[in-house]
Order: sequence, then structure tokens, then C-alpha cells
Amino acid sequence: MLKLFRLSQLLPVLALTTILASCKDNDENPITVRPQLRKTVDYAKLTDTTTYANFFVDDKGAKTVDLTTGSTLLSMFRAINTYNGTAASTGATLDATTLKNMFSNTGNPFSGTANAALNTSGVQLRALTASSLSSADAEKERQTIEAAFTAMATASKSATATASEGTAGKLGTYLVDEKGIEWAQIIQKSLIGAFQVDYIANVLLSDKNLAADNTTLVAGKNYTQLEQNWDQIFGIITANPVYGSKATSTSSGESFIGSYMWEYNKDDFPKIHKALLTGRAAIVNNDLTTLKTQATFIRSAMEKAIAAAALGYLGKWKTAGTNTSAAAHAMGEGLGFIYSLRYAKLNNADAAFSDGLLTNLVYSAPNGFWGLTNAKIDAASTAIKTKFNIP
Repeated sequence: MLKLFRLSQLLPVLALTTILASCKDNDENPITVRPQLRKTVDYAKLTDTTTYANFFVDDKGAKTVDLTTGSTLLSMFRAINTYNGTAASTGATLDATTLKNMFSNTGNPFSGTANAALNTSGVQLRALTASSLSSADAEKERQTIEAAFTAMATASKSATATASEGTAGKLGTYLVDEKGIEWAQIIQKSLIGAFQVDYIANVLLSDKNLAADNTTLVAGKNYTQLEQNWDQIFGIITANPVYGSKATSTSSGESFIGSYMWEYNKDDFPKIHKALLTGRAAIVNNDLTTLKTQATFIRSAMEKAIAAAALGYLGKWKTAGTNTSAAAHAMGEGLGFIYSLRYAKLNNADAAFSDGLLTNLVYSAPNGFWGLTNAKIDAASTAIKTKFNIP
């Protein structure tokens, strides 16, 4: 009894000591906070027109959204695509080293008022490309992209010629190599998969990253690491304040994966912005169940889009008939999307699946695009439908 009494007398002292110690820790590290960091967000307040960057604020009304990193990466992707486009549009001869430097953000490769700041941004596409894979496999995929840069630069030397089987040049308005491969499209569509889909779906939305720190502010910032991860996703998908808000009946108003979710996944497209908002709100609310639901939806929407796009362009090759330039352009886009399918991990696709399709379509034929047949197109289409459970 004496021992119990003494313990009861001691407990208030211990509690007070703990409180004082806690206060001291917080004073020494004022950015350390305890869940829940923010006031709860009412999901019902999220609408299709809610502006992502402005909606989420801290208790003092300061913005917690920072799209800088995601937007910078999207701008780098756009700069590479624009540079490639000059070969066909102006006849410019491209430099493979410049493309590789833009990919790795080395040697100040970005120029012009809109892009010069990219050089000092401290981020690069190369490190994030295929970054869900092992180091060895990721490096292999990055070198595949860089090999495409070399092929693009080589093809650009023939921009004033007229292409035909065995001869590089232009087919209509499209620049192809001697095998009829439009490298500008291969690069663009391959980066949609290797950078956008893989980094968003398989890295930022992985279980590991969805469990990132959400109780402590990143040093010097007004967001947690989990909040910043989600903000990167928004910035990489769209440059618009509201994703999809500029879409019309004939245009997505978006670019890259943001555009193809409009063109080839009409069912999910109108729900993407709400999912991005809801996921961010779920992070504020520490609502992991809702967060994972939005993550799975976004991953699935992207995979549906690239699978449907691959099928769509295979179909366009067939309907192009004798219009060789249209057929070559369709295959350039289709081959790039088929390469990207290796990152569709929800559907258990991988490099072996993707490479097998590419080999059967063009890699095994000495004349590439010029050796395509209806049978090859049909075989690839059937394999994609089976893998992605598409009727």
C-alpha cells in the first residue's frame, strides 16, 4: 500500500516532466508537429473547378501546394519535344549531345526566355526515367531513350529529302529514317511511359511513397514530403490550374499523358481532376484509405490510356491504307506507346512483353515499318487486348 501511494504521488511529477520535455523539443525544432497537421478538409467542398494550387492552405491561410518541381519536369519534357519538332518543321539538323544534355540537365542545354531557368532548377528527367526499376534495368532503359536521341539527330540530316523504303527523309510532313521510323514520336511516347507513367504510377503512387512523412514539414518549406509527392504528380500531368478545364470536343487542352487520358480514356478523363484534389485532401486528413483509392484510380487511368492509344495507332496504320505518310506517323506513335506498356504494372506488363511486340512488328524486319503486314498488326493488337483485358 505504501508503494502504491508513493507511486500515485510520483505520477503527476513524471507527467509534468514529460510535458516540459516535449515543450523543450518543440521549441528546439519548431517545424516538428503532431498529426493532424492541418484542419480537416471537407471532401464535399471539392468540385471539378476547384483550383488545385490555391485550395490547400495551412491554418494561417498560407499555401501548402508547391508545383515547382513537377512543372519544371513537364517543361523539360516539352523542351525536348519542341527541339525534336524543329527537324521536320524547319529542316533543322539536331545535335544528339544537346538532347542528351537536356535529358540529364547538364551543360546548360535549355535556352530561350521560357526555358533558360530550367538549367539551374536542380532537377532532371534522366534520373527519374524508369526509376521504379533496378539500377541496372533503369540504366538500360535510359540508354534506350538516349539511343533514340542519336537516331533522331541522324534522321534530321535528311530533313530535306523525300523518304522511301531504304531512304530517310520526309513522308508528307513527317521525318522518318530509312526504315520508316519517326523518332520524334518514338521519343515523345516513350517518355510518356518511361517518365510520366512510371514515375507517377510506380514511384510516387507506390505504397512506399504513400507512406512518406506527413507529420513534419520539409525544412524551409510549407509542405510535408507526402504533400510534395502528390503536388509533383499534378505538376507533371498538367500545366493548367484545373486539369482538363481547357478541353473541347476537338482538343484536350493538355499535353503528353494528360492529353492521351482525354483522347483514349474518355470514361476516366472527367474524373481525373477530382481524384487529384481528393487525394491531396486525403493527405491533409491522414485518410490513407481514400488516398489509396485515388492513387489506384489515377494509376489505372494512365495504364488504360496508353494501352488504348497503342491499340488506336495500330488500327490507324490499317485504316491509312495507301497513305504512307499517315501510316508511318501512326506507327511512330504506336511503337512509342507499345514501348511504354512495360511500365503498366497494374496489368502485369513488363519489358519482355513490350519488347516482344516491338520485335514482331518492326525490329525483326530488315526494312522496319516498310515490312509491316496486317497479320503483324493483328497479332500485336490481340496480345495487348489480352494483357489489358480489353474486349
